[in-house]
Order: sequence, then structure tokens, then C-alpha cells
Amino acid sequence: MRTKTALALAGLLALGFMARGGNLVPEGKRDVVVPFKGEGKMGVVYTPVFFPKGTEALVFTCEVKYDGVEQGAQKWFDARIMTDFIDSNSKKLKGGPAIGGWKGSHDWMGVRKTFEVPAGVAGIALMPTLFNVKAGSFEIRNMSVEPISAIDAALDGVKRSETLPVRPEWTSAPIQVRGNRLTNARTGKEIWLQGAAVPSLEWGPGGDHILQSVTNLVEKWNVNVIRLAVHSSYWFGRGKWQNPKNGLDRYRALVDEVADYLQRRGKYLVLDLHEYRAPKAHHAAFWLDAATRYKNHPGVIFGLLNEPHDISWEIWRNGGMTGDKSTGAAYAENKEKLVGEMTIGMQKLIEHVRSTGAKNLVSVGGLDWSYQLDGVLKGYAIDDGNLMYESHCYPWKRGWQKAFLDVAEKYPVLMGEVGAQDVPMPFEDKAKFVKPEEWVPDMLGAIQKYRLNWTAWSFHPKCSPCLLKNWDYEPTPYWGEFALRALKGEKFELNKIR
Repeated sequence: MRTKTALALAGLLALGFMARGGNLVPEGKRDVVVPFKGEGKMGVVYTPVFFPKGTEALVFTCEVKYDGVEQGAQKWFDARIMTDFIDSNSKKLKGGPAIGGWKGSHDWMGVRKTFEVPAGVAGIALMPTLFNVKAGSFEIRNMSVEPISAIDAALDGVKRSETLPVRPEWTSAPIQVRGNRLTNARTGKEIWLQGAAVPSLEWGPGGDHILQSVTNLVEKWNVNVIRLAVHSSYWFGRGKWQNPKNGLDRYRALVDEVADYLQRRGKYLVLDLHEYRAPKAHHAAFWLDAATRYKNHPGVIFGLLNEPHDISWEIWRNGGMTGDKSTGAAYAENKEKLVGEMTIGMQKLIEHVRSTGAKNLVSVGGLDWSYQLDGVLKGYAIDDGNLMYESHCYPWKRGWQKAFLDVAEKYPVLMGEVGAQDVPMPFEDKAKFVKPEEWVPDMLGAIQKYRLNWTAWSFHPKCSPCLLKNWDYEPTPYWGEFALRALKGEKFELNKIR
């Protein structure tokens, strides 16, 4: 709900006022005729708009009309509204989305675009442009910029989920945390989650062999839980290669099908939001929708954020401004570019989940790419009555006791990713490489001795460390065979805590 103050500020911006200092952008600049300056040249009208300090996101609206716009020498030479984020001195900053990309002719039509405001930005320069076109005219009217919350921006124009009914044929028991164990909420009997992680819905709208993999894991690998990686961009229908007409519905329906299949068989699904670094507003938007959809489904667990990293425990829990440099993680585990941005923290993320009425178990990953959980015992535990903490452990990680075993004495722990490869990963110190036949038995022994919940990474032949050789579902000898034996009940000795 918008406050009266927010509405007043939005009104000022829509009228063309510069909220900082009360300066006025002439009303005439809400309506623009872009000059055509000749073939291959750029006609542009520059309009800076400043907004209140603390603005999280913007919604830009206008109407456009274009006639006879002929593409220039490149396919992106067209009619568009370019933007630059600017500081308080109108200096250009990085970012600013292009809006549109129009060719041919069209009578007046509405345009709407939402986007988050990066840290340090004071305003936005709107630049309706005939960008190196061969010919054409371009007009804009009723330009408006309005501040909105970042959550509202993430959900703008998105089809919202309704709660799916709990089916009487589902046999998964609801989970409740008791001490450092997961239990059947009805009987109090312990539930020990053992399974595997299925990737690929985080990098493509249809994933790779998702239903076949889930079926294979249940029928042949004896799992009782599957960690399914998803991504908010696909959930919101904005992902790469995703059909804008029905892609959102198809993506969510596939996740629904996995959740239904598992719950009919008394199994569990960890819905893994497979994104990184720190909880942000669009993650909250995802969970407001997904938690509504799977609210109180007995077999659905919410994996809040895949791998937090390069932030402090204070920011991890309570939110704040991140930095743009590494805080000293031992290895660069992906190529994610670090930028300074505002985050909401895990505590607030869980509060958004609970605001939907969902009582589902949640899983909360620690720092250092979800490896370290030690901060939980140093004053940064999350206030919630039904959560487990999540660690990801691979052979290049050291210090198991501090990282997750100490925490497992007090709280349930999910080893959400665990596995070993037969060759060093590209970022590993080759001199410290530990062979899987040495590391894997100790890890499985630790999981069994301390009854850590676990989902082996990954049930895919090309996403390392691999459980599979191929799509015939043959296990790899260095990891898959070990994991399969453990899932079928074989006991492993813990000889060395690494």
C-alpha cells in the first residue's frame, strides 16, 4: 500500500518536478517530438528527472507514436527511449535500461517499464531517440516516472499465483523442527532427508530431463527428497529463451508436477531459489508468490537463497549495503560480478514468506557460498520456529567442525550440495586436490554419524560434480556410485573430519 507521502511524491514526478531541491522540469518535456536529423544520425531529446533519496525502483510510463521508422545499418538502429542513471550533478552512471525498439508505423500506444534503482543513483535521464535510422518520425506524450518499492517492481505485470490445494492423496507428512532434528509434525517421529539435487531449471525454461530424473531418483536411487533448482527470472516469465505468452505458466506447471509427484509418494521437494550473494527485493517477490502457491503443502520445503557470499554476517541476517570487492573467500566459485547494492537480509526474507501464512519448513544457507554456518552460533541466528540451516561442502572446503558440525549440535542442517569430482575444478589449488576415494567416504560417514540431511550435487552428467555419466542414468564411479550406495543404506566410516 502506498502512503500519502509516496503518492504526493509520485504526483510531483508525474508533473515534471525534480523532487531533490524542488526544482521543476518544464511540463513541456512530458510531451516530446524527436527530431529526425538525417539518415544514420541520431536525434535525441534529453530530459533529466531526479527522485527522492531512498527510492528503490521506478515505473516509467508514456505513450508513443511512430511513423515510417526505417531500420538503420544495424538491427538495433530504431526508435527507442534510451536512459542513463545519473548522480545529483547529472553525471552519467552505469546502467539505465533501453525502453522499446520500434520500427515501422504505429498510432499512439501505451508503454510501461519498471526497474530497480542502483545504489548511488539520484536520477534518471530520459532520452527519446531516433537512433541512426534511415527515416521516420517519433513522438512521445505523457512521460511519467513514479517511485515504487523494489518488490512491487519485481511483481509488476506478473501473473500472481493462487494457493494450490493440498491433495488428500498426498502422503508426505508436514515437517516440524524439534531441537536439531526434523520430525513428522503429527507423530513426532524423526524425518531424515536423503536425496539429490536436480539442476537445469535455473539456466533454461524447460530444464534437462526434469521429470525423468525425478522419477529415476525415486524409483532407483531410493531418495526421499529432491532439491530442485529454479530461478526467479523464469518464475516471473522473463527468462532467456522463455516464451513470453505461456512460458511462465509452463515453467510453474513443471514445478507443480514435480511437487505433486513427490508428495503422492511421501517424498519431499526443496524448492531451491538458485541465486547468489545476498537476499534482495526480487528474491522476496519470488517467495511472496511461490510461498503463496505452495503454502502448507506438506512435502514442499523453501530453500531461500542458494549461495550467499562476500557479505558480513550482519548483512546476511539484517540486510544493508554490500560492497563491490571480495571479503576474502578462498575460491572464486563462479564469475558473478560483485556490485554494491542494498539487501534485505535473511530475517526479512523469512518474514515475507511467513506473511503469506505458509508454515513450511525453510532452509537457510550460510556464508562462503553456503559453506560456513558458524555465525549462527555468534548472535546471527534467524528468528523462526521452523527452519534448518544449509551448508554446501566440496573437497576444497576445510574446517568441517566450525563450518557446520558445531551448528548441527543445536539446529537441523541440510548439506544442500555435496559431492566430489575426479579432477580438480578450474579454481582449485591443484597441490591441495583431494581424491574422491579419500574424501567421499569421510563425508558420507559424517553425514551418517551426525544424521545430517543431504542432497547430493548433481543429478546431471554435465554439471560438476556429476552423479551421472550420461542420460542413461549410469552413476559416475568417483561420486555417483558412492552416493547411490549410501542412499540404499550402506554405512560409511568417518575416519577424518577435514
